[in-house]
Amino acid sequence: MPETPPRQQPGDSAPRKPRPLVTLEVLRREQISEHMVRIVAGGSGFDRFTPSTCADAYCKIWFGPDGAPIDGTEDLESIRARSERDQWPVSRTYTIRSVDRLAREISIDFVVHGDEGLAGPWAARAQPGQHLTFSGPGGAFNPSPDADWYLLAGDESALPAIATVLRALPADAVGQAFVEVAGPGDRQQISKPAGVEVTWLYRGSTPAGRSGLLAEALAAAQWQDGTVQVFAHGEREAMKALRDILFSHRRLERSQVSLSGYWAAGRTEDIFQAEKRTPVGKIL
Repeated sequence: MPETPPRQQPGDSAPRKPRPLVTLEVLRREQISEHMVRIVAGGSGFDRFTPSTCADAYCKIWFGPDGAPIDGTEDLESIRARSERDQWPVSRTYTIRSVDRLAREISIDFVVHGDEGLAGPWAARAQPGQHLTFSGPGGAFNPSPDADWYLLAGDESALPAIATVLRALPADAVGQAFVEVAGPGDRQQISKPAGVEVTWLYRGSTPAGRSGLLAEALAAAQWQDGTVQVFAHGEREAMKALRDILFSHRRLERSQVSLSGYWAAGRTEDIFQAEKRTPVGKIL
């Protein structure tokens, strides 16, 4: 789940137009690890899909009050105009794990913890033929060819984005990636350059977002020579701890770091999104 795009600022020339909806058909569901499900979608709606040029491409999936993605037969403005506010579609932001232009398919990975949340439970039960409607894709990050090495960090919410960034690195890239998950059953095979080492951090029974493992790993990491580029995303308070290490201890420049919270422990998605506009929700 990637960074939220910049909001419209006072004095901007015109309000942003909503991105058109893309509606695809669920083709298959794959269990790729203990707590992650992959939905592969395609069909005729693929003609409306324009891939992002960013490595961390993401989309906003729109869910109706029944807990399933809307069918895309109406635009969002029309649905809102005829519905009470509590019946409006709500969005959840997800990284696009891969795009297969030849097969005309996209893949999106969902973290699933039982019936917790909205998108995860839907993905766990999704069947071929169902709709997947989203806006986007957006994106904000690409590996810099000027970096001497790369540092990536995140929990399972950021694992799809970390995987897409690793895939986008130059073949001769060097660096480190730290990924926090519940346990060995959540490891995945990830395509990466040979010179990038991936370290899996297991929090066990500690609740997600409460372990401190990512901060400990980055604080103890062997710092390489040259200019580093950082991609770090995950639980909000964990990212604040990484912020202090990267900027206060390592003295990195803002331009070297992509850092954001994808979620916040103890918060629903809607509260988390609303808090992004308050001091507690700001990371940078």
